[in-house]
Amino acid sequence: VFRELGAPRRLTILVQGESLLNDAAAIAIFAIVVGILTGQQETGGGSAIFKFLEDFIGGAIVGYLFARIAFWMIKRLDGELGAEISADYTGRDLLLVGVLKGAVFFMADLMRELTVPCEIDFMAISSYGAATDSSGVVRILKDLDINVSGRDVLVVEDIIDSGLTLSYLMRNLKARKPATLEVVTLLTKPERREIDVPVRYVGFEIPNRFVIG
Repeated sequence: VFRELGAPRRLTILVQGESLLNDAAAIAIFAIVVGILTGQQETGGGSAIFKFLEDFIGGAIVGYLFARIAFWMIKRLDGELGAEISADYTGRDLLLVGVLKGAVFFMADLMRELTVPCEIDFMAISSYGAATDSSGVVRILKDLDINVSGRDVLVVEDIIDSGLTLSYLMRNLKARKPATLEVVTLLTKPERREIDVPVRYVGFEIPNRFVIG
């Protein structure tokens, strides 16, 4: 297997199959392979292909570990936020409003951690266009299907940047007379804020950097 460049790809497939290998087993396999490759080099049996595989797999280990750490952190955060929101909304008429499209995955994970009944709806709004900075000029691309009047509305965001888009959204929803209106976000950039928007639940505060994923 190690004579072919396809070896790292096969190992990656094994690691991704978590039904067969848990994280510890996957890391152990990587460590064994790196040990074999390192041993080959120390005994004089190394070559350019072994060096390539060693570097490639070493990088894969680091990338894999960082990805898993991020996953564990977000999973734990979802549980903490879910518990806090569940306690605050016990016995209330909770409606989650997801802001498309970025909040979809965060909202799905958060819902799994809630222990109180809730209903969901979505809005799609745009203020970025082709740019990476909000213009502040907001367009509603998809409105809610549910009447929010008298409901306990919790807006779910993936990231709050300048606050311009969220400010417009909150004014728009407040005019529909919900019983309460709060915000939960996975990420927020306080340094980028141009308008103050109260956010009840915050996952992570991050520096002023462009994030993807």
